[in-house]
Amino acid sequence: MIRELTIKYGNIIDKLACEIKKDLSESGYGRDDKDLLLVVEDKFFSSSQISNIDFDEVKPLINCIFKRVRDRYGILTELLRNEDINEIMVNGYKEIYVEKKKKILKIDDSFTSEIELENLIRMFASSVHREINEANPIVDARLENGYRVNGVLKVIALNGPILTIRKFNKEAITMDKLIELKSLTRECSDFLSEFVKCGYNIFISGGTSSGKTTFLNALSESILPDERVIIIEDSAELKIEHIKNIVHMECRGANSIGRGEVNMASLIRTSLRMRPDRIIVGEVRGKEVVDMIQAMNTGHSGSMSTGHGNSVKGMLGRLETMYLMDSQIPMKSIKGQISNAVEIYVHLMRDKNGNRKVVEIAEMIGIKDDDYELNYLFVRNGEDELVRTKNKLINNEKLIRGSS
Repeated sequence: MIRELTIKYGNIIDKLACEIKKDLSESGYGRDDKDLLLVVEDKFFSSSQISNIDFDEVKPLINCIFKRVRDRYGILTELLRNEDINEIMVNGYKEIYVEKKKKILKIDDSFTSEIELENLIRMFASSVHREINEANPIVDARLENGYRVNGVLKVIALNGPILTIRKFNKEAITMDKLIELKSLTRECSDFLSEFVKCGYNIFISGGTSSGKTTFLNALSESILPDERVIIIEDSAELKIEHIKNIVHMECRGANSIGRGEVNMASLIRTSLRMRPDRIIVGEVRGKEVVDMIQAMNTGHSGSMSTGHGNSVKGMLGRLETMYLMDSQIPMKSIKGQISNAVEIYVHLMRDKNGNRKVVEIAEMIGIKDDDYELNYLFVRNGEDELVRTKNKLINNEKLIRGSS
């Protein structure tokens, strides 16, 4: 009902909300919710535009106006505050969906117009000093509270402005918590912890929302606290608190005249001059993979990263494709670079019930007959249980040195 009323009376809601905001701004003082509701009611009932509104529509319309003047985030405020919701998806101004307790639900609410939605996207962008306009119609940013916001203006979105907000847990999820959630077993966790401590280069792959960043954050618990770690991300999400000697860098987009961009590739190159013990790259999506692979191949043991892929083998194919975006060297050489750089691959999956789990862990052996040779250490069996294979770790030199 709220959605239909908002679409039907969008002009009235917009007009009255703007008038109230102007009045409050000129008065120069704030009000609590009770006083603000009285202001909204007075403005509503004194308006000449409400003559054709039915009696049963009055209360929900007043609430629609109240939500827009109470908080800068308007109708999204309650969704942002709801801790059971971890993702908000706005597909054009009329459609709002959320992910709540692993299920996608449609919300009975709507923006009044494309203008209202685009103004909110611009507000999100400006709050983190990003620009979004017709020349730069996409914004991808992290808010101060850690939420990740992606906004797209209607100039490139066929069904109107698009806004996606991903919320993250205030408390970091640990390996113990992932074991409790049955994302992996204790045996698997212990193996991975040893790999991290002993300095194996690890790559985590998975689909969208499969928990790659969360898993990387949990895996980072095993890094020794006296190491120097450089973290590089497109939008800062990792929270590694037990390490004191840490540098955390974030990419920056170009401004309205195309200047000021700082991309991930340049940050990776810069990190090499910061005397890192390890380099952690949040996620590779393009040609920066060349710099990441080079960093892993130049003595920075224990480096980690993530990427989108459908399996370990699928991720290897994507790494090749991304490498080719910035390099003209032969494929055989690319395969050699990749096989020498990353030693352990972890693949995650999100199932139809929304559960995120480790699907397979493989060791990179090298190249054989122009293809990668993988040694699978953990796989899911027919009962969807993560089990240890009979294969032994082949490249165990780091493990032996780390245990001695």
